Amino acid sequence: MSYYKYHIFFCLNQRDDGEQCCNNYGASDCFNYMKHKLKSLDLYGINLSRVNRAGCLNRCKEGPLLVIYPEETWYRYVDNEDIDEIINEHITHGRKVTRLLI
Repeated sequence: MSYYKYHIFFCLNQRDDGEQCCNNYGASDCFNYMKHKLKSLDLYGINLSRVNRAGCLNRCKEGPLLVIYPEETWYRYVDNEDIDEIINEHITHGRKVTRLLI
């Protein structure tokens, strides 16, 4: 059994050369939002979910993005409304949000 039901990794890479990266599109803010939202919903912790920072996930042109394990589900998101939908559908009900899949 996994330690977490869902382990969520946000690409929070910041490129110094000016090239596209997830952090140019508010990835850090969405990371913090999801972490706090999961905690407020009592969906954060052992046997539940965990949100972690990741360096570059090497899909910069598709970002900002996150990946949820163990299913290896990759999502592109734009704002906190997308994060809310991922929490409601994927984390709470186990259904993938097809419109955000990459």
